[in-house]
Amino acid sequence: MTILRTNRPDSSTERMSMAQILDTVTAGEVPLRFTAYDGSATGPAQAAYGLHLKSPRGASYLATAPGDLGMARAYVAGDLDVIGVHPGDPYELLNALGEVHFRMPPPRTVAAIARSLGVELLKPPPPPPQEALPRWRRVAEGMRHSRTRDAEAIHHHYDVSNAFYERVLGPSMTYTCACYPHEGATLEEAQENKYRLVFDKLRLKEGDRLLDIGCGWGGMVRYAARRGVRVIGATLSREQATWAQEAIAAEGLGHLAEVRHSDYRDVSETGFDAVSSIGLTEHIGIRNYPSYFRFINDRLRVGGLLLNHCITRPDNRRSSTGAFIDRYVFPDGELTGSGTIIAAVQDVGLEVRHEENLREHYAQTLAGWCTNLRDNWDACVEEVGEATARVWGLYMAGSRVGFERNGVQLHQVLAVKLDERGSAGLPLRPWWEA
Repeated sequence: MTILRTNRPDSSTERMSMAQILDTVTAGEVPLRFTAYDGSATGPAQAAYGLHLKSPRGASYLATAPGDLGMARAYVAGDLDVIGVHPGDPYELLNALGEVHFRMPPPRTVAAIARSLGVELLKPPPPPPQEALPRWRRVAEGMRHSRTRDAEAIHHHYDVSNAFYERVLGPSMTYTCACYPHEGATLEEAQENKYRLVFDKLRLKEGDRLLDIGCGWGGMVRYAARRGVRVIGATLSREQATWAQEAIAAEGLGHLAEVRHSDYRDVSETGFDAVSSIGLTEHIGIRNYPSYFRFINDRLRVGGLLLNHCITRPDNRRSSTGAFIDRYVFPDGELTGSGTIIAAVQDVGLEVRHEENLREHYAQTLAGWCTNLRDNWDACVEEVGEATARVWGLYMAGSRVGFERNGVQLHQVLAVKLDERGSAGLPLRPWWEA
């Protein structure tokens, strides 16, 4: 496809349009249509997807925070619109944006861009209220991954609105990667299958005791309790704990299950037959892995099993989650590879018996959540406001692209606490159905 670009200015004193500025900072073909408030445009006129920059403030967001953060600010504030996709599921546009390659123009061109924007547009506007403070400012809320700061980070993301989550997540109220048993499975079937998989890997049976760390709205807690397992769940989100306790009561499971609004470090009980950690490791900080897995080891009986389920990188380098995710979705989140997690589990004395990557399953899960957000868009906007709903559509659709392109993965790691003679007491081969 041939992309017709706007003519670049010949003179260093000529004012550049918004479209010309975009042309100078991109290389190769741009498979999107870009239009701006100044009347300029670039990219194929018949493109299926596009972006419309609506205001000078939007240009200022883009100029003063290059990359995903500036684009997110403009989009969340309503100064940048997506064309050809629904804001609840902008996946196709974000997938096309993944083919756009940005470059740093030569100094003379940078100077021309600055002159064209002018002093006013180079002053950073206040970010949208949905944005968390930058990491250096969060020190006032406690050192990174202190109890106070962790609680605030969880509150920022999970205490949005239970009604909103019900519409996006569906009846399972499960905000972690599902496991699809076959291509045609529904999101609900896949979430039920995920809990079944975790339950079976942990070899749980009636009368056993399970600790579910970072339990969310209690999906795993209730799944296990329905099968006669005694379960304690812990979450830092008050909204989640309230919802989960009400669901436990409604199902008549109060004699077997409870969800505590507490830091997992406050769970004092020991001797559990199993510990499940589903979607929490991303929040605790890589430097805290040793103490986290020591805590789990101390809570397990000899022969007890751990199932750790979390988002990972395809390599083992330590990395943040990116500016947009850090400011709008998961403050203080950190990711690394499954190898780092396995090493940390082994270093506290647990023996790793199995691991698997569910990367493609998370892409499908995110597609299902985006469909729910799109289908319930008006109700979601009424509940949390359009800006917050835009954040969620952008985040989930962008994450889907990341899982499909192997920018992120999802690993389950199964480990056991050996006895003093090194015996695991487990079958020779996997005992669960994949």
